Amino acid sequence: MTNSPLIINQNLEIPYEEISWRFSGSGGPGGQHANTANTRVEAIFSIRESPSLDDVQRAKLEHRFGPTLRVVVSRERSQLRNREIALDLLASRLRDALIVRRPRRATRPTLGSVERRLEEKKSIARKKQDRSRVDEE
Repeated sequence: MTNSPLIINQNLEIPYEEISWRFSGSGGPGGQHANTANTRVEAIFSIRESPSLDDVQRAKLEHRFGPTLRVVVSRERSQLRNREIALDLLASRLRDALIVRRPRRATRPTLGSVERRLEEKKSIARKKQDRSRVDEE
């Protein structure tokens, strides 16, 4: 791994020292390699204790993930490749959680959509009316 920080967005970079790692056997099929190699990777980022986060970022992330964010990867046979995937997942989850979404502003339905909805309701009513029995005189 490199010494450059993990870049989340233009306002946040996380040094690799803040990410702790655990390694274990990945389990499942794979023969001798899977039984001996610790390729399963768990990346743990402590949101509560990170000095890289400001108070607003920390509050947002803790609300979404809790005090720690944990990413587990065991897709590849290589521990190094699983570490790279775990870092990408960690960065994308943090990035997505920090996006500021604009609140939705309520709008009125267009005249055309109202007319289409009413026409559809009338069409269904006519269809159901046609199914009913005709009174014989």
